[in-house]
Amino acid sequence: MTKFISNVNKYLSEMKIKQTYLSMITGIDKNKMSRLLTGSQEESGTDIEKIAHGLGKSIEFFLDDSIIIPQVGSFSMNKIAFYAGEPSYKQEQVANQLMELMENIDEVMSAKSRFENMARG
Repeated sequence: MTKFISNVNKYLSEMKIKQTYLSMITGIDKNKMSRLLTGSQEESGTDIEKIAHGLGKSIEFFLDDSIIIPQVGSFSMNKIAFYAGEPSYKQEQVANQLMELMENIDEVMSAKSRFENMARG
């Protein structure tokens, strides 16, 4: 496993960032992301750029011998969804969509139940 991937794993662990989230923000397939993070697949220059950019850090940050990771508790509550770095425009759009879904989850689940009942009837 390369120093870059080792440091990325340390960062993900300390920041409590899921592989699924990293896959989503980088556009790297979740299965490939898993192989990259376990070291079973060698990362390309493009993979390295996408991962570093997705986490809001430079490539050099993850190549350093000792990376300094901020404490998650030091982030304000309204930014906690973006503790991987300042959100890009795309990340803000995804976050807003997720917030809208969460605000309407009761309606979504209720509608699902109604549709299931209609299908049975």
